[in-house]
Amino acid sequence: MSISRRSFLSTASGSIALAMFSLPCGGSRLIAQTRKDPRAAWNAPDATTSSDPRLQALAYAILAPNPHNRQPWLIDLKGDAELIVSCELERRLPATDPLDRQITIGFGAFLELLRMAASKLGYEALITEFPQGEPGNRLDERPIANVIFRKNPLIKADPLFQHVLARRTNRGPFDMTRAVDEGVLASVRSASLAPGQVFSSSEPKLTAKLRDLVWAAFKMEAMTHDPHMESVNLMRLGRAEVTANPDGISLDAPELEALVVQGILTRGAMASPDTPVFKQFLAVTEAPVRATPAFVWLVTPDNRRVSQLAAGRDWVRLNLMATSMGLGLHPQSATLQEYPEMYQLLDEVHDLLDARKGRIQMLGRIGYAPRAVPSPRWPLETRLRT
Repeated sequence: MSISRRSFLSTASGSIALAMFSLPCGGSRLIAQTRKDPRAAWNAPDATTSSDPRLQALAYAILAPNPHNRQPWLIDLKGDAELIVSCELERRLPATDPLDRQITIGFGAFLELLRMAASKLGYEALITEFPQGEPGNRLDERPIANVIFRKNPLIKADPLFQHVLARRTNRGPFDMTRAVDEGVLASVRSASLAPGQVFSSSEPKLTAKLRDLVWAAFKMEAMTHDPHMESVNLMRLGRAEVTANPDGISLDAPELEALVVQGILTRGAMASPDTPVFKQFLAVTEAPVRATPAFVWLVTPDNRRVSQLAAGRDWVRLNLMATSMGLGLHPQSATLQEYPEMYQLLDEVHDLLDARKGRIQMLGRIGYAPRAVPSPRWPLETRLRT
């Protein structure tokens, strides 16, 4: 079916922008919890009927931010108090994350939400990272962590935990008329458990350079076949696909259904740089990058797996603190990826941020924005191996 440029610009551009960047939904309304609702996990997980504190805590942990929303966690329950967290290896991202660094960071966020939820329930979550040793260049079948729940009547809930259900990854444009001042950024940085390793800036010249680097990295990924196709193949086009596979890159805003049904928005159209859909995809992606008043980044002294887990722990804490202050946070993972076409930009961002003595694990846009919609989630029972 053909479509005029004017019609495409007026219809597809707004629709794709709405879906790709998770623009605001109505207020704080909870999504109806039905078996077919791919976002039902965001309803209060403590309403679960299970009396097992591990399952109650895991219902929060599965809400952790993770690359391409792959949700790679597999959980084995052992006895009455133990669980083992492993990676479902088929859910890794070999093109965009060839060293499994980003996937490991996602597990760090998962474990931190698990710990927070356990403390809210009155339990210590005693976490042993990589109990059988750290993997090498790729994750393998060895566990990411062993966790033991121990009742502790004196334990206090982490104050950031109250924001878990409101936390979002906000891909939309931020309010450029509202400055994110140093005091606000300092409060966000204070959520880190590794003082001195989180940095931020709203300085105009630096943020302008970072915007250019972030956009250059996104274009590089979009124009590099294997990384781009990895993302295209993980796109869930329309409500039916998102419901069937509530992971990956969800494009299910109501405005998109007609484009999917009419065959305008397809994986083929998103794959080819010559199509109007692809060109509009680039255009609507650049707009939020340019609407970025400040950046925050997280540096570790080395790039060991345990450091990557610590980065994930701190990143979700920054995200929760930002949520508590009405701020949106959006990771810019492309800028930090390790495939050959991205090496130069990876070096440039480390030079620009004077981080050559460490590894920038996370870089994010931060600013004021309306609340975004949540990402879909697989139900907890699909992540249990027992």
